[in-house]
Amino acid sequence: MGGPDGHLRSNRSPEARLEEAVGLSAAINLDIVSSSVVKISNPKPATLFGEGKVEEFAGIVAAEELDLVVIDHPLTPIQQRNLERRLATKVIDRTGLILEIFGDRARTKEGKLQVDLAHLTWQKSRLVRSWTHLERQRGGAGFMGGPGETQIESDRRQIEDRIIILKKQLAGVRRTRDLHRKKRKKIPQPVVALVGYTNAGKSTMFNRMTKADVFAEDLLFATLDPTLRKIKLPHGREVILSDTVGFISDLPTHLVAAFRATLEEVLEADLILHVRDISQEDTDAQNEDVKRTLDDLGVRPQTGAPVVEVWNKIDCLDADHREKLLSEASDEGPISLSALTGEGIDQLYKRIDAFIAQHDDIFTVRLPVTDGALIAQLYQIAEVLERQDVEDWIEAEVRVTDKQRGPFRTAFAAYLEH
Repeated sequence: MGGPDGHLRSNRSPEARLEEAVGLSAAINLDIVSSSVVKISNPKPATLFGEGKVEEFAGIVAAEELDLVVIDHPLTPIQQRNLERRLATKVIDRTGLILEIFGDRARTKEGKLQVDLAHLTWQKSRLVRSWTHLERQRGGAGFMGGPGETQIESDRRQIEDRIIILKKQLAGVRRTRDLHRKKRKKIPQPVVALVGYTNAGKSTMFNRMTKADVFAEDLLFATLDPTLRKIKLPHGREVILSDTVGFISDLPTHLVAAFRATLEEVLEADLILHVRDISQEDTDAQNEDVKRTLDDLGVRPQTGAPVVEVWNKIDCLDADHREKLLSEASDEGPISLSALTGEGIDQLYKRIDAFIAQHDDIFTVRLPVTDGALIAQLYQIAEVLERQDVEDWIEAEVRVTDKQRGPFRTAFAAYLEH
């Protein structure tokens, strides 16, 4: 495991970056035998590392009989090929490792298609040698191309053909998801999206709030596919909670593009909860990475949904630090809590409730007690705060969200008390 101390993620300490690289490797059950930070002042075009370091790595690989070396730094196709020859084992860089994790984690049809597309786009840029896995998939001579076509040209053509097919399939899946999203826009519940750096504890928080059983482990990228659940806040209001893929620094451009759809739920949200692992030494740098990604998606303070910071994992802090954060709680600042133990979660519910309530309208309606269908419709599109049955009428004070204001006025204009 090599972790060159290059120019990338310069706002992080080398030790923190190495810890993350080890965490990424552990996320797909790799057994870490050796890991180290390597300072590189003069990157070599052929192998990235200097001759002495390559020899040192080769000795470790041979002595430990290692099957894989992970370099937490971009490798050119030439560097990857040369390192594999010199080390006599498979070598992957940060992008390759993240792709492996995504491939292992994707569960939905869309997630799997996105992984395949990202993988092929990456492979296409690295055709500097024969790809044996394409050999196995090639089939008969009909796929070999015309006489004189080189191996690389043949492989590239096959990859491009498969990319076209995947893009068509993905477009179909996205159309279906767009239809689902349009249907959700018609329902009264606001959407609250959880975002954050990978392994910040989003899925643990999602499970606590929804009492669901979403896969939540102390692993990087435990969640890849967006998950939606309806939850009821303590005062009875319902919201839709969305758990999204974790963000990470230095995600390659084509990977961001391939996974953009998994983050589209964020663009539709009424409120965004940015979950931070406040116990992590790297938390400020991770915060900047998430903000940058949100900005790339178009979620900005001026244009996107409001973002509330949730400082998670206070159970990992010492008692004094934990008490200090909890005592500093306010109606505007970050919310400190532990998704694991539930400490501080009530403050989060109150903040969500207060935020949504400020966009609501309060109306008083007077309905004939005999019109059961109209009364049922009232309960569907509004929150009934108070109800009184008076002879042949019911009088109700109701709260209506901004999403349902139009439908409510259309249905109940004749019954509003002024």
